[in-house]
Amino acid sequence: MTETLPADLTDLYERTILERSRRPRHASRLACFDAHARGDNPMCGDRVDVWVRREAGRIAEIGFEARGCAISIAAADLMAEAAAGLDGAGAMALGERVAELARTGEGEGADLDPLRPLAGVHAFPSRVGCATLAWRALRAALEGSLEVEP
Repeated sequence: MTETLPADLTDLYERTILERSRRPRHASRLACFDAHARGDNPMCGDRVDVWVRREAGRIAEIGFEARGCAISIAAADLMAEAAAGLDGAGAMALGERVAELARTGEGEGADLDPLRPLAGVHAFPSRVGCATLAWRALRAALEGSLEVEP
């Protein structure tokens, strides 16, 4: 059974997802990077490559190339912005909280505010993997893996 979203959350979800998927701000392979990983979602055919450049132990920049649904592209773009400036542990912890937000629609903390549009996928359980694919690829890159474990 699909839960109905409040109108204001639905508007934010639709507006942000559509804008970020049509005109992603961070969709490019980084010319200089020190970590990379690829994530595939076999359930829907989404694929994302994530490149990370670090400086002084923090993520300086994230770029990505993605193909797939609007949710996976928008989520990758939001992830690239939200994780910049964090150290690896902080980025992975934020990724876990984003996964919870996508699964349940709930999460606390100002650092989740720009990611709140992803809460809308909790009403569509088959789309949670789309919203979390880039975060899983980021974790794999930071851990030194080349691909996301299925």
